[in-house]
Amino acid sequence: MRLLLISNSTNPGEGYLEYSKNYIRDFLGEKAKNAIFIPYAAVTFSYEAYEEKVNARFAEIGHHVTSIHRFINPVEAIENADAIVVGGGNTWQLVKMLQEKGLMKVIRKKVKKGTPYIGWSAGSNIACPTLGTTNDMPIVQPEKFKTLKLIPFQINPHYLDDNPANHGGETREARIQEFIEVNRDLYVVGLREGTLFLLEDDELVLLGNRKTRIFRYGQEPMELSVEDDFSFLLH
Repeated sequence: MRLLLISNSTNPGEGYLEYSKNYIRDFLGEKAKNAIFIPYAAVTFSYEAYEEKVNARFAEIGHHVTSIHRFINPVEAIENADAIVVGGGNTWQLVKMLQEKGLMKVIRKKVKKGTPYIGWSAGSNIACPTLGTTNDMPIVQPEKFKTLKLIPFQINPHYLDDNPANHGGETREARIQEFIEVNRDLYVVGLREGTLFLLEDDELVLLGNRKTRIFRYGQEPMELSVEDDFSFLLH
């Protein structure tokens, strides 16, 4: 499999997909591909607007996407894709749409056979076994929590260490600790903004200039960097 799992689309003061565009270019290569874009996580803006926004950045690296909503047969579109790109937004909405359109299994099968997969935020969430570590409100109810399970661990994108002043709610770490208390067999990776995972040929590496925080039931959280070995997450 070939996966590029990005924490966030935009860093403060930067344009959309600005920090990740060169990683995406290197991942896709120089040759233009039939890349299918899945915009279903969009809630407050149209699929057309989302497609245009992504293409504005992809054009800078010699690539182009076509949104899946333009196809009469979305299953066939995935089966014929050279690459699959899944945008961020609301993970619950994304999962519900993929389930309703019968796309979960076809995407999983296609990516398992080697089709490159790029996802950011919600698009990274659904590469995990479940959507249980999303930050999003459940604005809709999908059929089930189960997602693509392209990787055997969970990602919490946009991971924050901060506990804002005068904030009485749980920290992100506290919420993840609740998750691993109930899901004791799963690692959870707090993927900080500006970082991403690259999986190629069973080799998992962290990219970006920040460390990632890893949680497992019964263990102290670990802080790992781009220099560390992440192979343990795949077993």
